[in-house]
Amino acid sequence: MKLGVWVYFLILIFIIPACKSSENEIVRQTQLAESSVPAYDSIDWSKETHFEKLTPAEKREKFEQISSFFNQEWIPTNASGGLIVAWKGQIIFEGYTGYSDWEKKIPIDANTPIHIASVSKVLTALAVLKLIQFHKLDPEAEVSSYLKGFPYENVKVVDLLTHRSGLPNYLSLSDDKQYWDNSKMMSNQDVLDLLITKKPPISFLAGSKFTYNNTNYLLLAMIIEKVTGLTYPKAMKQMVFDPLGMTHTFVMEFDKDANRVSKSYYRNGREWGYDHLDKTYGDKNIYSTPRDLLKMDIAMYSPNFLPKEIKEIAWKGYSYEKKGIKNYGFGIRMLEWDNGDKLLYHKGLWHGNRSTYVRDYKDEVCVIALGNRLNKSVYESMGLVSLFHQYSFPAPIPESKEDSLKLAQPDDEVLDSDPLSKNDSKTENPVSSEGGNNESENGGTD
Repeated sequence: MKLGVWVYFLILIFIIPACKSSENEIVRQTQLAESSVPAYDSIDWSKETHFEKLTPAEKREKFEQISSFFNQEWIPTNASGGLIVAWKGQIIFEGYTGYSDWEKKIPIDANTPIHIASVSKVLTALAVLKLIQFHKLDPEAEVSSYLKGFPYENVKVVDLLTHRSGLPNYLSLSDDKQYWDNSKMMSNQDVLDLLITKKPPISFLAGSKFTYNNTNYLLLAMIIEKVTGLTYPKAMKQMVFDPLGMTHTFVMEFDKDANRVSKSYYRNGREWGYDHLDKTYGDKNIYSTPRDLLKMDIAMYSPNFLPKEIKEIAWKGYSYEKKGIKNYGFGIRMLEWDNGDKLLYHKGLWHGNRSTYVRDYKDEVCVIALGNRLNKSVYESMGLVSLFHQYSFPAPIPESKEDSLKLAQPDDEVLDSDPLSKNDSKTENPVSSEGGNNESENGGTD
């Protein structure tokens, strides 16, 4: 028998089975990782919560007020997106307007996922909390214990969650030529590699004060990947989205999804294209719908969602260096008043996408507004919570057509910033602002 024939038989006998065995081992390891990852319970969360039944009259009064706002503040200003207001687990108002693709005139409806910008941080934090619950992740552990080569000492996971890390903001680094060539797309791994190899200086000692910083949640996404053995998109789907029934929610994977997701627009209707920062995730890049986010909010009321002690550490403030009402917990902003009132919320801004999520857990009110065309109405929707409780800011309900036109005037065509200096936070209007706690926002995401 010729040598070539012997080689052929050796390949058949030894090499091909070895390759198949290797492939099977990879599949087995992946399945093992997935089966060992903690996740929220896959149950009907609406049956896990018990809300007081509203009367038709109660619903009608609030519906008429919110409809007035939507018809006079969203539609005339070319807002594009969706708004849901729920009270005691029941939808009081739901409305959609505009297009996911204005050129093709594809209308936005209840099933249209929109980029939720920094409201993504709420969901990233939920995954972290589940890992904390099952002792897979220690919030007091240093980041370097999870991310090999991480060069900054004494930065803990809790510092990332609460924006008290002092780390450089990757949004700023990406536009500095000494750190990055912004003609290239930047990934999460690129950011970590940059921190390791260049070690740009910190802004302050970790734990000493608050500065809103997207690097924190980008790194948290990488920690989720390290702990679970899954990619962040897979981990979020398995741990959070699927169990909570969020069927139209996903992490945008740029190479796969860039051409199929809803588009983003400037105020004048011009399409807002992608840039070098559209590949990073954890701090942003989750697409969702108002209905899906409401499912998340309703599930949070269940005692089975998270243990009470986990909720307590997550939904309390961590930054009290200066007096004021604004603070930040684990992936959630909050307003805390001297009379005991407390309001949880988060806003987001990325390109033309804006998002607002408000949770008044005492009065069981939820406001969710998402938009893909730059417009102030999405942020103003936060004020609707004042229809249900007398907060220090008014509900944005116009009393007349003249008042409506005043409210509808467009604000500056810039990425808004809110210093939120706590020195004057007693008097500022949190509805129209969108920034951090003690420091101004960096970059274009809230």
